[in-house]
Amino acid sequence: MRVRLRYFARMREDLGRSEETREVEPGTTVAALVDSLIAENPSLAGMAPALMVMVNEDYVTPGQILADGDEIAIVPPVSGGAAPGPGQDLGNDEMPPRFAVVPDLLDPRLVESLVASPAAGALVTFTGSVRDHARGQAVSALDYEAYAPAAVKMLARIGDEIAGRWGIDRVAIWHRTGLLGVGEASVVIAVASAHREEAFAACQYAIERLKQIVPIWKKEHYAGGAVWIGNEADYPRGRPASGGTPTDLAQ
Repeated sequence: MRVRLRYFARMREDLGRSEETREVEPGTTVAALVDSLIAENPSLAGMAPALMVMVNEDYVTPGQILADGDEIAIVPPVSGGAAPGPGQDLGNDEMPPRFAVVPDLLDPRLVESLVASPAAGALVTFTGSVRDHARGQAVSALDYEAYAPAAVKMLARIGDEIAGRWGIDRVAIWHRTGLLGVGEASVVIAVASAHREEAFAACQYAIERLKQIVPIWKKEHYAGGAVWIGNEADYPRGRPASGGTPTDLAQ
C-alpha cells in the first residue's frame, strides 16, 4: 500500500525534501515506519527521542497501524500557532476564523473582535513578539514554518479544552508564518469571559498548550547564522523513540 510522508523544519532541511510517497506493507505501524526512516538516514538519529507523528492531521501513538493513502507528518518539537494560508481569500462578507495561521501582519484588535461580547466582563489578550536576543545572542529575525491544516485543528482543540475546563467558548488564536523582524507579533491570543480570573488562566493555558501540540516551528537568525529551536541539543531525555507521542496528544 502507498502512504505520503511530509517533513518540516530541521528534518526537511536534513533530508533535502518536504515530502515523498512510499510503499509499505499492510500492517505497518507508525513506529516501524519511523524506525525505517531513521535507519535509512542516520543523521536523524539524534532527533528520534523528540519526534512525534501525525496521521491525517491528528497525533497518533507509535502502535498506530497505517492504512493505504494515509498522510504521515513527522513532527519535530513544535514552537508555536494558525489562520488562513497564503491565497486563502475569506471574502469581504465572511467572518474571519477564530483559529488561524497567516503570512500577514497580525492585528490584535481584529483577533479581539472575534471574541468580544456584551456578556464578557473580561477580555484578556496575549501578544507574543520577536525579541532582539535569545540564548546569549543578538536575534535579527525569526522564521516560522507550519503544517497549516493540522495547526488549525490543534488550535481548535485548545479552544475545546478551554471550553471543557473553564466553560469559556470565546477564544481566538492567530499565528504568523514566514520571516518576522524584531518587534513583529508572532502570535495573538484573545479570551473573553464573564470574569477575569478565568480569562487570565485560559489565556496562559492557551500559549503553553500551543507550544506543546501545534505543529509550528521557528528558526532563529543571528549575525553568525541560524538554527531551528528545539533540535538536538534541546531534545529532552527519556522521550520514547520510534515516533513517540505523549498520551494526551493522541486522544
